[in-house]
Amino acid sequence: MQLTDIQRKFVLHWGEMGSMWGVNRTVSQIHALLFVHGKPLHAEQLSETLNVARSNVSNSLKELQAWNLVRITHVLGDRRDYFETSVDVWELFRTVVRERKEREFDPTVRMLREVIASPDFVNEPADAQDRIRATMELMAKLGAWADEMLRLSPGTLDKVLSLGASVQKFVRGDAAGHGRDDPDAHHASLPML
Repeated sequence: MQLTDIQRKFVLHWGEMGSMWGVNRTVSQIHALLFVHGKPLHAEQLSETLNVARSNVSNSLKELQAWNLVRITHVLGDRRDYFETSVDVWELFRTVVRERKEREFDPTVRMLREVIASPDFVNEPADAQDRIRATMELMAKLGAWADEMLRLSPGTLDKVLSLGASVQKFVRGDAAGHGRDDPDAHHASLPML
């Protein structure tokens, strides 16, 4: 399968970004290819198009399936497994956030709760206890916020994300846009998980 220059640029860049996010480059490139192509492909097509070993494609597909980003489908008259991903960017966003939260964020929250509940916690210096509690409180709030965001419809979520700095102005009551000279104004965007 031949990629257009735009498709090639998208796939290569997504692979680079994946590496920066701690995801294997080939895993990211396969996902990008399935997304930009928009139709199911079998492993040989993926291997040939990306010029990577078939074994690398197989391992990458297993990882993408474990992340719920790729599913197997079949084509009438062909016994091979085909692979597809959602072409809905909001569905993919939700899947990535939900999976990362379950794998990375939630275990940290559980560990912090266990540490605070431990009888030995009272033996820690008071300032260390305060920092651990503050970390737990922040993570609990972020976790609750993420859960709420994941429940929103794509249309509502789009509106929430589009609000950006307007949220800070609303919360502070800066209706006329005051606070632009505020040194913390550059922190006004909604946090992304």
